[in-house]
Amino acid sequence: MIITPSKEKEMERTGFKAIFMRSVLQIVRRPIYWAAFFALPLFIFFLMADLMKEGLPYKVPAAIVDRDGSSMSRQISQTIGGMQLVDVTEDCNSFTQARHQMQEGKIFGYFLIPENFQQDLLSGRKPVVTFYTNMTYFIPASMLLKTFQATALYTKAGVTLNVLESVGATEDVVTPLLLPVNVQTRAVHNPELSYPIYLCNSFIPCALQLMIFLITCFSLGQEVKYGTSVKLMRMARGSVLKAVAAKLLPQTIIWIVVAIFMESWLFGFNGYPMRGSWFWITLSEVMFVLAAQGMALFFYCVLPNLRLALSISALLGVLSFSLAAFSFPVESMYPAMGIFSWILPTRYNFLIYIDQALNGIDIYYSRIWFVAYIIFMLLPFTMMWRLKKAFLRPAYVK
Repeated sequence: MIITPSKEKEMERTGFKAIFMRSVLQIVRRPIYWAAFFALPLFIFFLMADLMKEGLPYKVPAAIVDRDGSSMSRQISQTIGGMQLVDVTEDCNSFTQARHQMQEGKIFGYFLIPENFQQDLLSGRKPVVTFYTNMTYFIPASMLLKTFQATALYTKAGVTLNVLESVGATEDVVTPLLLPVNVQTRAVHNPELSYPIYLCNSFIPCALQLMIFLITCFSLGQEVKYGTSVKLMRMARGSVLKAVAAKLLPQTIIWIVVAIFMESWLFGFNGYPMRGSWFWITLSEVMFVLAAQGMALFFYCVLPNLRLALSISALLGVLSFSLAAFSFPVESMYPAMGIFSWILPTRYNFLIYIDQALNGIDIYYSRIWFVAYIIFMLLPFTMMWRLKKAFLRPAYVK
């Protein structure tokens, strides 16, 4: 058999290494990969850090609607305005005006003091104080709601204290009536109640998962869209496993570097607590990348269509911010929704972070979360035959 130079050259371009180098060149030549791998993740990292640099969302814009105009209502207004978490930017004259201000996004909530508030309160007629918050912005609205509730509670306690003292009750008698149980709050592992320690270590990996989903499906879909998947399979000598592994390996390396940078930046530069082992956290980040890629590959195997795969990746990636139970516990979700939290890699990344970084418990208690990572990695192997079929017979449907 005589091998011509052209045939020899063709033979040199097959195999794992050739596909790997082909994937590297695709990443280098296309700006969209540079933006997805480096620009967007770094932008999200620094944006979250800047938003959370104060620890809490201080000075949340709010308004007060005072329909009473009494000395007590003015005192309540001054109390709310003096609180650290609230910035009373609007002084509305009516409910309608305050509602319009909140709908326009100028304020996140408002406190409504009804007419004859002081008179009804002192006469024991139980006036109703109403406060409204825009829970579309969950964190600032929750802070605002907490402030409004505390103000209403302290106002009621203050009036009760004055009434009881006016009829001759002493402070030793009044205090147990107003506060029968003395609560001492001890915030374990986060005594400063710093929101960045909790939110940055959950939202940033979730954003990274979203980018991994999109880029993995995009890179596979491009092969089918432009009909180059046939050449890819020829380079892999018909092995879809070799083709996918060699194509995604450069992406895997880049994502692992980004994930380790994220870890170093959060725990090293920002000084977030690390009470466990750096080894297990690093291993979690590496497996998290592989698990996210595995799930994205599974999406494309099930739906070997660029548009549909990107749609399901974007949908599930965005919903992960709420379904992964960062800000709302799974136990309080509807069972039909709570079950989705367990099919997201970022959920297990979050649980390992809580166990290892915050609580510093033994790795024995986190072993099941690492097993979940492995399941995500193995998931696409169940549907790889569909991907092989799509690669050998590319049919791009818009």
